[in-house]
Amino acid sequence: MVRKPSTPHFYNNIVFRGRAPPLHVIQGCCGDVCSACSVLHQMSSQVEPEVLLEKMGRAGVITMNRPKVLNALTMNMIQQIYRQLKQWENDSETDIVIIRGAGDKAFCAGGDIRVITEAGKVGDPLAQEFFREEYILNNAIGTCRKPYIALIDGITMGGGVGVSVHGRFRVATEKTTFAMPETAIGLFPDVGGGYFLPRLRGKLGLFLAMTGFRLKGRDVQRAGIATHFVESKKIPDLEKELVDLKFPSAEDITKVLDTYQAKVRHQGSPHKPVYQYLFSVSKSCLLPQTLSKMSPTSLKITYKQQQAGASLSLQDVLVMEYRLTQACMKGCDFYEGVRAVLVDKDQNPVWNPSRLEEVSDQRVDQCFLSLGEKDLTL
Repeated sequence: MVRKPSTPHFYNNIVFRGRAPPLHVIQGCCGDVCSACSVLHQMSSQVEPEVLLEKMGRAGVITMNRPKVLNALTMNMIQQIYRQLKQWENDSETDIVIIRGAGDKAFCAGGDIRVITEAGKVGDPLAQEFFREEYILNNAIGTCRKPYIALIDGITMGGGVGVSVHGRFRVATEKTTFAMPETAIGLFPDVGGGYFLPRLRGKLGLFLAMTGFRLKGRDVQRAGIATHFVESKKIPDLEKELVDLKFPSAEDITKVLDTYQAKVRHQGSPHKPVYQYLFSVSKSCLLPQTLSKMSPTSLKITYKQQQAGASLSLQDVLVMEYRLTQACMKGCDFYEGVRAVLVDKDQNPVWNPSRLEEVSDQRVDQCFLSLGEKDLTL
């Protein structure tokens, strides 16, 4: 079995794994363990950190640890993951990095959108800082010199895609659900969506970007989003084998992943390529209905983003996408989309403009303009 992280005891940002903080750590100002300090200790030891950062053998293991909210990313999580990733990248005793989600439902369902929305409404700098820090992390993953392995065993959407898809290895399971559903909330498929989506086969990336269509299980690998497919029940054994590797090369990791993938039993006849299935007549007739629910402004922004991103580097795409986020923060569709989908959940957003033909090219072009000294720097 995989060495599961023991229950963390958290005190003053120090993690004491597997035991409570020693008495000298929780002493009061008088030097004694007073009743007030004991209460503080009991409270602090029950706090679960949002992200667990551990060394297991020669592997650095990141666990996004908010299972009750599907491991949604916060600013704190993004900053912690970035700092630790850079440290491990430069550590001669760390050979690989593994990222996973806590719980049995999600890898990561995205960023904490409600917090970002509230910040944007009142002009809180968090609306700028969150996207800036998130994209810096996405770039760090995409340029990491050490093998980065994302175990996307569950829901993987939005920001969760950003902390997985840019890594060298992405392992999907039958529990994986992938989607970039941002056009439904007045945004666009960000976190590098303008880079990896246009590079999928045919027009699959554009389809996923515009519709927010959900890919599940093996289709995530067939689409080219995951590099491997492994049965969920085999993930603990796979992780243990990866952790136990000594000085592994990327080729060594590939061999291990290929071995686990080969153990998956194939049932029935081979499926059609995923893009053939998605664009079958029965599916395509639903496209107008699906697109009619999306923000018209978001659809036009997304279309141009996908066209432009096809010929840009990941870094240039992230700079472009940061500009787009700031434009969306100044508009109204993002706030209305979040209200309709995530807050009131009436699924009835009132978009402004309400029709595609009312969204001018000039309006869209303005969203792509440089922010000058406020541009994202990578």
